[in-house]
Amino acid sequence: MISKEKAPLTVYAPASMGNVGVGFDLLGAALAPIDGSLLGDKVTISQASNSTASPASLHASGEIHFSQTGIWSHKLPTVPEDNIVYQCAQFFLDKLGVKTGIALNLEKNLPVGSGLGSSASSVVAALYGLNEYFDTPFEPQVLLQLMGEFEGKISGSVHYDNVAPSYLGGMQLMLDSPSELCAAIPHFKHWYWLVAYPGISLSTAKMRALLPAQYDKAVTIDFGRHLSAFVHASHSQNPKLAIEVLKDVLAEPYRADAIPGYKQASGALNQLGMLTTGISGSGPTLFSITDDIGLAEKAKAWLTDNYVTQDGGFVHICHIDEQGARRV
Repeated sequence: MISKEKAPLTVYAPASMGNVGVGFDLLGAALAPIDGSLLGDKVTISQASNSTASPASLHASGEIHFSQTGIWSHKLPTVPEDNIVYQCAQFFLDKLGVKTGIALNLEKNLPVGSGLGSSASSVVAALYGLNEYFDTPFEPQVLLQLMGEFEGKISGSVHYDNVAPSYLGGMQLMLDSPSELCAAIPHFKHWYWLVAYPGISLSTAKMRALLPAQYDKAVTIDFGRHLSAFVHASHSQNPKLAIEVLKDVLAEPYRADAIPGYKQASGALNQLGMLTTGISGSGPTLFSITDDIGLAEKAKAWLTDNYVTQDGGFVHICHIDEQGARRV
C-alpha cells in the first residue's frame, strides 16, 4: 500500500534507433535532439481517487485509471485495456499485490510505426515510472527483461535494441547472456545524427516479413565482421573505421524499396557529403551521420523539403542521449 501523500511522478523515455544499421537486433542507441527538446514519450503516475473509478477501470488488484494525451494519442487504441501502458500497470498491481488505485497518463509524443522505438518508449516510460513510484521493487536487469517482454507483444518478438537504450541511455550492445542482457559501448560524441521521419507509418511486423528466411554464408560473415569491427572502432575511438564498416547487409537491401523516397534521399545525402546513411529500426525514419554541424543543417533542410511528405513528419539533429529514462 502506498500512502495518500505520495506525490505524482512523471518520467520520460527517449526515442531510439534499433539496429543502427550495422547491428541488426543487436545494437541500439538513444536519441537527444541538440536543441534540447525531448523526443520520446512521457508517463505520469499518481494515486487514483476511488470516487472517480469507473467499471472499465476496475482491476483485481485495485483500480487503474488510464488516459492518453500527446500529438500521436489519436493513433492509439481507445479502449484502455488495449493500451500497453495500461497492461504494464496491470502487471505491476498483480505482481506486487497492491490494492490501492493508480492513475496513469501517457503523453504520446512519438509516431507509431516510425522506426524510432515508439512502443518501446511507452513501455520503458511506464515500467520505469511504475518501478520508481513503488520504490524500485525490481532491479535493473529484471526490469529490462520485463520491458523486452512487453515490447515484444507489439513487435511480435522479444528483442532489446530499442528498450535497452531507451531505458539505460547511450549505445547498447545486446548480449542476452544469463548474467547480462546488454552492455554500453562508447559512442562518438562529435557525431551529429540526423533522424528524418517522413510522416508515414510502416508496420514492424510487415517490414520484418520482407527479410529472407535464410541468408548466404558470405552475408552472415560480412555481418559479423562489420559489427565486430564497429564495436572495436567504438572502443578504440576510431571514427574512420567505424564509418567504413557501418553497413547494413541484412535488412536494408530488402527494406529500402519499401520506404518511399529512401534511396533517393540516401543518394542525395551522400552527394552532400554526409558520412553514411541508414534505416532507423525498420523505417521509415532514416538516420544520417556527420561531424560537421554546418553540413548537418544543410542536410536537415534538404530532408525537410524532400523527404518529409506528410503532416507530422520531422527532422532532428541529435546526439546520443546518455541519460535514458528519467524523471522530469
